[in-house]
Amino acid sequence: MSEQSGKPESQARSTGVVSVAILMSRVLGLVRDQLLAGWFGTKFAGIFTAAFRTPNMLRDLFAEGALSTAFVTTFSKTIKTDGDEAAWVLARKMLTLTFFFMVFVALAGVALAPLLVRLLNPGWKNEESYRLCIWLAQVMYPFILIVSLTALVMGMLNAKRVFFIPAVASAFFNLGCIAGGIALAWLMDPAFGHGPVGERSLTAFALGTLIGGAFQLLVQVPALRKVGFRFWPDFGWRTEGVAGVLRLMWPSVLAASGTQVNVLLNSIFASYTPGGEAAAAWLGYAQRLQQLPLGLFGVAVATVTLPMLSRLATEGITAAFRTTLAKGLRLVLFLTLPCAVGLALLGKEMVSVIFEHGMFNAHDTLMTAGALQAYAFGLVFYAAVKVLQPAFFTIDRRFVPLTITGVTITLNLVLNSVSVFVLGWDHRALAWCTALNLAVNFALLYLWMGKFADGLETRALLGSIGRLAVALFGLAAVCCVAKFTILADWEHTRLLGRVVFLGGTVACAGVAYLWLAGRMGVEETGEFLSLLSRRIGGKRP
Repeated sequence: MSEQSGKPESQARSTGVVSVAILMSRVLGLVRDQLLAGWFGTKFAGIFTAAFRTPNMLRDLFAEGALSTAFVTTFSKTIKTDGDEAAWVLARKMLTLTFFFMVFVALAGVALAPLLVRLLNPGWKNEESYRLCIWLAQVMYPFILIVSLTALVMGMLNAKRVFFIPAVASAFFNLGCIAGGIALAWLMDPAFGHGPVGERSLTAFALGTLIGGAFQLLVQVPALRKVGFRFWPDFGWRTEGVAGVLRLMWPSVLAASGTQVNVLLNSIFASYTPGGEAAAAWLGYAQRLQQLPLGLFGVAVATVTLPMLSRLATEGITAAFRTTLAKGLRLVLFLTLPCAVGLALLGKEMVSVIFEHGMFNAHDTLMTAGALQAYAFGLVFYAAVKVLQPAFFTIDRRFVPLTITGVTITLNLVLNSVSVFVLGWDHRALAWCTALNLAVNFALLYLWMGKFADGLETRALLGSIGRLAVALFGLAAVCCVAKFTILADWEHTRLLGRVVFLGGTVACAGVAYLWLAGRMGVEETGEFLSLLSRRIGGKRP
């Protein structure tokens, strides 16, 4: 790694590049959800969400989670120690192995879909809902094959310090979902666009996810060829490199499974809440809004930080390793804290503007906004975990996240059981349980990493939080004033007025936050504003 590449300014610049690309993807993801909510309503959208849950969970767990973390860690170290050609050999072996293994997983998912759908949604009362959900899940299971190959390609490009193309590829996934779904729905369902839409249109959008996955993979191929990679099948899997990936991968799967198991637990318990099938959509849309800043900042910082940490870890837990990780955490806090406060205070208005169209009504807005407030609280911890958890694998302390995962899953199971079956609370309680789990997860990870790394510059982190608190107070003040003035008559304001008033509020709150953070001497403010000015000026960082 070049000296420059490890500097905080370079870290912030690369994060900005990834954030811009991810923003495009998240916006298109919101558009996709808007279309589903508006055309199908929360019941059918909830069924679609439930059908996509297990393929999507496998994506987060295997493809973009454990597989990506383990592969990037090993691939980056191989580049540094053995050179590019050895790394390309490892990549060819892993691509071949992943293809055949994920074909098996996809076929197993199709065969087991009837069991999985009933297992994960036991509280549904309507047999037709089960039938439709099973069919849609079977259509979408091959997605895991495509996205697993995509994750390896993204990892190779990130390790070669190509960040924008892999990040923007996710936008092509959502674009393919939207365009493919609409085109197929128009061809498959004569009623599409002229009346109530049903199973054929939902099937078309399910097929659209496969089209989107193919787009996401293919758009990265030219960049991969440009950095020197050429693919041909390689069945020589019994090598130290492949074994190293697999050794890191299986505890990473178990460690990363904490969040995914908690999501599955939420879906099981949500099926017993008064919302039924619609509860899955309410929780899903709230998570989508949470994931906008999470993807923009948490995932972006993690994407840039992991290859740096992997290279630095070859020399042990040095001061450079500790500083890079601590810098990543402070950057995550600077970027996600204002988003969390904004989502908590303006969540109802944001949900209304984005989703309250067509068959998505005011009651759906309230139910989604209630869950969003809880997810906003968990946002900062979730983003920090995204940065912190993979660091354990770079220093070969992979069993620590695994142990912590067991603690958080047990805690979530207890909290969800008490909330739904004892207290009789609705889906919003499940969102709060998830947020609390994320806080516990982060606290335990931070304490253990601090022990291994001989501290994580905690004093600097606390000082940064103290200075940011002043800036957050200014942001919150702007939001509260707006809620009692220009946003007070929300129900009687037309859509254009809502967009203008809400957008103006968010902009003013953001300016207040950045100004106060700068006045308080928060280091990340200058880096962010410098990057932003170059972006606006059209200059490359």
